[in-house]
Amino acid sequence: MFEQISEKFEGIFRRLSGQARITDENISDAVREVRRALLEGDVNYKVARQFTEDVQKVAVGKDVAKSLNPGQVFVKIVYDEMVKVLGGATSELELTQEIPNVVMIAGLQGSGKTTFAAKLANHLRSKGRYPLLVACDVHRPAAIDQLETLGQQLGIPVYSERGASAVDIASKSIDYARKNARDIAIIDTAGRLHVDEEMMREAEGVKDAVKPHRILFVVDSMTGQDAVNTAQEFNRRLNFDGVVLTKLDGDARGGAAMSIRSVVQKPIKFVSLGEKLDQLEVFHPDRMASRILGMGDVVTLVEKVQEQVDEKNAARLEQRLKKNEFTLEDFRDQLRQIKKMGPLKDVLSMIPGVSGAIRNATIDEKALVRIEAMINSMTISEREKPHIIDGRRRKRIAAGSGTTVQDINRLLKQFSEMQRMFKTLSKGKFGRAALANMRFPL
Repeated sequence: MFEQISEKFEGIFRRLSGQARITDENISDAVREVRRALLEGDVNYKVARQFTEDVQKVAVGKDVAKSLNPGQVFVKIVYDEMVKVLGGATSELELTQEIPNVVMIAGLQGSGKTTFAAKLANHLRSKGRYPLLVACDVHRPAAIDQLETLGQQLGIPVYSERGASAVDIASKSIDYARKNARDIAIIDTAGRLHVDEEMMREAEGVKDAVKPHRILFVVDSMTGQDAVNTAQEFNRRLNFDGVVLTKLDGDARGGAAMSIRSVVQKPIKFVSLGEKLDQLEVFHPDRMASRILGMGDVVTLVEKVQEQVDEKNAARLEQRLKKNEFTLEDFRDQLRQIKKMGPLKDVLSMIPGVSGAIRNATIDEKALVRIEAMINSMTISEREKPHIIDGRRRKRIAAGSGTTVQDINRLLKQFSEMQRMFKTLSKGKFGRAALANMRFPL
């Protein structure tokens, strides 16, 4: 996420850190490079110009404390200004007590509207709501099928009528929601490959018919400045309440995230990070600024961990670690929780100082799958007591997991090292040397 623009910013901060103090000259040079980085990141040129002007105003004449260097001061200035550009404070999706609340989803075809509708339903259900998905994209039959399939996967009802108009479907869905105790109706509308009058009239018709409490505009974050032009037209016709950025797990350069908020003056509500239906995050301007600047995002990482970790299992694991009883079965359970958090590279990039180090690294996502397959091919006693795994057993495990004996040897050796480290920890002898010598079997 934002790898290109993050790399540019890191280079700028690094060069400024080598200066003895802040001067008008080195600030002007740094600001010029920031503007270039933003433009290369496909940020709207007006937004880039205003952003750099604001940064320069704050930076010029800035006193530097003895404990800070110019690079650190400039990072803080750029970060603060970027948080402002991205919206300042978090803007949650506000809903009323009316039944049903109606949330209308709009955007171009291919932006990820239908998948987002399902993700939003899943997100709201986790908050104690009872959503209904409404299929109003009548021009693309596959969209109705897709929404119904997603609804089945989630166990969330979908209202659809083949052959009816979008306005009729939207209107009837409200009565259906009331009769079936659904407190939120999420309406997925039709999109086109580009903005056209027919699509806009239909969207306006749906809006007039159901009077949605909230309208969300979904945009593909990889489209850069083109997303801004589309957002302006949708906002002019629908006056939407917030923006959703999708496909941030792809080659997003940051342009859409920084540009839309400034141009249309509407908050970004959510970001979608992948195809899985639980990969939806509330948008936090401060956290996104940290990611764009390559500073990591510890808060989101902690939240992801909390979502996946069962407190009872965590307490049980803690006790097993203290007693030096950590087994391959425990290790497999931890791997499964890591996999649920999303792509490993994205998870690691949230750790401050790590994102730059892994930018060009090749991270084998299939390594976790192979390790789990090897452990699954073991018997329960082998997982509990790896030392009983002799040459004959290793051949059997390798054949059963589609790996090699060398892979099994590597896993067992590195797991043994982990056990020794945990034993050292349990005795209170943990230090830098133990951490430096630790090797995870990946």
